[in-house]
Amino acid sequence: MNIVILSRNPNLFSTERLVVEGEKRGHIMEVIDPLKCDLIIEKEKPTIYYKDRYLDYVDAIIPRIGASATFFGCAVVRQFEMMNVFTSVTSDAIIRSRDKLRSFQRLSKAGIGMPKTVFTNYSRDVEKVIAHVGGTPVIIKLLEGTQGLGVVLAETKNAAESVLEAFNGLQARALVQEYIAEAKGADLRALVVDGQVVGAIKRQGKEGEFRSNLHRGGTAQVIKLDEAELKVAMKASRVLKLPVCGVDMLQSTRGPLLLEVNSTPGLEGIETGTGKNIAKIIITYIERNRHN
Repeated sequence: MNIVILSRNPNLFSTERLVVEGEKRGHIMEVIDPLKCDLIIEKEKPTIYYKDRYLDYVDAIIPRIGASATFFGCAVVRQFEMMNVFTSVTSDAIIRSRDKLRSFQRLSKAGIGMPKTVFTNYSRDVEKVIAHVGGTPVIIKLLEGTQGLGVVLAETKNAAESVLEAFNGLQARALVQEYIAEAKGADLRALVVDGQVVGAIKRQGKEGEFRSNLHRGGTAQVIKLDEAELKVAMKASRVLKLPVCGVDMLQSTRGPLLLEVNSTPGLEGIETGTGKNIAKIIITYIERNRHN
């Protein structure tokens, strides 16, 4: 097959791993920067022009689109869909998952446990917002944050008010979430491929850091998820129609609580942590599903 990875940087760990595993299985792998594609829209013949050629030979794509490139990146994925090219994740599913508020609404309706969360439209009544999630400390998250950026732990009412006022002043929309103390700065990342959990790690924030992201200096260890955790990860993947995704959860006294679902999860932490060949699993998922 001709498989295209939509990625702005061919040297990223995840992109390189997918290329290596795809080539090992006899596919022609190509990395294309989605932001350099021209979309040609005409009656019954949607096409994509890239550098000096038309991309009319592509069999499947793997979108690895960063949050900053969501709008145009998803337009490129959609164009491939219009050309009947198989995609590991659809454009609609990426857009849905990037909108944290929309994701939370869908996931809570589906009965998935999550930290109590409040979203307001630049509310001045910060006290009421904090009361809704059970008082301080609270976590305040930008709707568009990534890799732990735009996530703040406010330990007092004054701190929470200051952060919310600052975000409001920047016209930045934020969610306020209850702080799950018993998680002790650790979370679980489950990687789902084709609706099944194929690997999981426990990420622990460095000393004094409540965010466990590996980009923030956290550490990872391999973990076996229990029945409830497996169910949450697979159900979240199903609800958001993301056959390939990373599902982040907290361990709490009331069971696993869903934090976030990532439509383009990085492979480095999970492959290094578990020793599993996740890139190969993704390629074989494409092989199985392309003709379905």
